[in-house]
Amino acid sequence: MMLLPAGVKVHLALGVTDMRKGLDGLAMLVQGTLKKDPFSGHLFAFRGQRANMIKILFWDGSGLCMFTKRIDRGHFVWPRIS
Repeated sequence: MMLLPAGVKVHLALGVTDMRKGLDGLAMLVQGTLKKDPFSGHLFAFRGQRANMIKILFWDGSGLCMFTKRIDRGHFVWPRIS
C-alpha cells in the first residue's frame, strides 16, 4: 500500500502509451505532451495498448518512482479522448 501526501493530484495520460518506456521516457512524455512537471509530487498514470497494464510515475521528494501493475484477466477502464 502506498500512502500519498495531502493535495496530490492524479493526471491520466489519455490514449495509448508505449509500455516499453521507462522512467526517463515517461518523464519526457509528462514534460512534452502533458506540459506538467514530473518532479511536482503528483501522480502520472499511463495505459498500454492492450489495457492490461498501467504505469504510474511519482516523485517522492528523493527520487522518481515508477509503479507497474499488470492484470491477468480483464482490462483497466480508461477515459476516452473526445
